Amino acid sequence: MRFIDEATIEIKAGNGGNGCVSFRREKFIPRGGPDGGDGGNGGDVVMVVDAQLSTLLDLKYRKHFVAKNGEHGRGRQQFGRGAGEVVIRVPPGTAVYDAATGELLADLTEPGERLVAARGGRGGRGNMNFATSTRQAPTFATPGTKGGEKALRLELRLLADVGIVGFPNAGKSTLISRISNARPKIADYPFTTLTPNLGVVRAPRDRDFVVADLPGLIKGAHKGAGLGDRFLKHIERCKVLVYLVEPHGGEGRGPLTDFDATARELELYDPALAARPSMVALSKSETISDAQIKKLTSAFRRRKKRLFVISSVTGRGLKELINRLADDVGRDRQPAVGGE
Repeated sequence: MRFIDEATIEIKAGNGGNGCVSFRREKFIPRGGPDGGDGGNGGDVVMVVDAQLSTLLDLKYRKHFVAKNGEHGRGRQQFGRGAGEVVIRVPPGTAVYDAATGELLADLTEPGERLVAARGGRGGRGNMNFATSTRQAPTFATPGTKGGEKALRLELRLLADVGIVGFPNAGKSTLISRISNARPKIADYPFTTLTPNLGVVRAPRDRDFVVADLPGLIKGAHKGAGLGDRFLKHIERCKVLVYLVEPHGGEGRGPLTDFDATARELELYDPALAARPSMVALSKSETISDAQIKKLTSAFRRRKKRLFVISSVTGRGLKELINRLADDVGRDRQPAVGGE
């Protein structure tokens, strides 16, 4: 299944049915009076969060959603039937914007959450509603109102507690495959990961959390370099960030320079990300000496960052990393004491 995280659709709710102008005509009842019924309401267009979905793929190819109109009223006090709603199912984490104004209409995160994106028109009133003691034969009714119509831009942002960021081939996919139930594609060439991967990490004492492996970032990513900033939005919901660095990144690169470059890209994309709780993990530690690890630990300490030394091959440091992440995520989930 292709991962699609953006889509633009056009929706139109149904129009309300018109009220009816009618008079009762039966044998031996020469003055039966008005009996025109009301029109039915038009159908709404409703967005519903479906926990079984993880992509906007369906909305990439179906772009128009039109609800039915309400039926017109009829004589003999018969009301028109209201139209049913049109349901658009979206994955958790979908932000809904007005495509014309850019206004955020809703941020749909909870399974079953509903948004009436376009409301159907109300049915018109039949002439039976306008009869009075002084106007016993009204010859008019009201028409149904128009249903709402608009274009929407949908943007999916993954719901993950922890986001793993770093340069291509830093070992992000291998790490997430070792600590969670995710099974991403793993290879030794740059940009193996082309879409975000989500996995559930089973932590001790029922402290499970969701981790996301994001495509590799390089210098200039916030301007579109490499895979660009297309996937940077997926870390906006993450409570904790893990900067994954490797010992031997190539010419002109190293753990410190890779960390600085990645942190800079996140800050340029959204300054609020710089204040997000984070830590640094050194992958592929089986390829570096203890003396080098000691020097890197001291260097990151001067940057006020704790360095976790891990190896997805040998399992070194993975339990410690999981426990620390579970603690940080759990701390963020705790409600504020004395708050509203």
